[in-house]
Amino acid sequence: MKARLWTLANGIMLLMFLFSASVQFNDPDPIVWIGIYSAAAGVCGLEILRRPSALAAKAVALIALVWAGSLFLRAHDVPISSLFAEWEMGDLRIEEAREMYGLTIVGVWMIVIAGVGWRRSRVAASAKVA
Repeated sequence: MKARLWTLANGIMLLMFLFSASVQFNDPDPIVWIGIYSAAAGVCGLEILRRPSALAAKAVALIALVWAGSLFLRAHDVPISSLFAEWEMGDLRIEEAREMYGLTIVGVWMIVIAGVGWRRSRVAASAKVA
């Protein structure tokens, strides 16, 4: 049961990351955004197949969280309600806040995947000893 929920969660995140990548085509710098969201989707896909890459998950997490941190000082005080008030990117601070939170979601989910993979390898290693 837990394995199915974990697969479902990764499937949902994979679809969210693919959607996030797909809406970047009108962005002034779409390649970097499509790249980070596609990389996160790829890690989710590997986890669904139970072929996790701890290095990939950690690398994507590190890139996303450092990038989010670089936006933090300019975007941390934007009210959450402003992020959803309009779809257009009229205000640079709101755009940067949306980017910061998107990158944070990517980073946190990649850490969760890496943690689950670490836990799974520990359980497998202890099963071999027993």
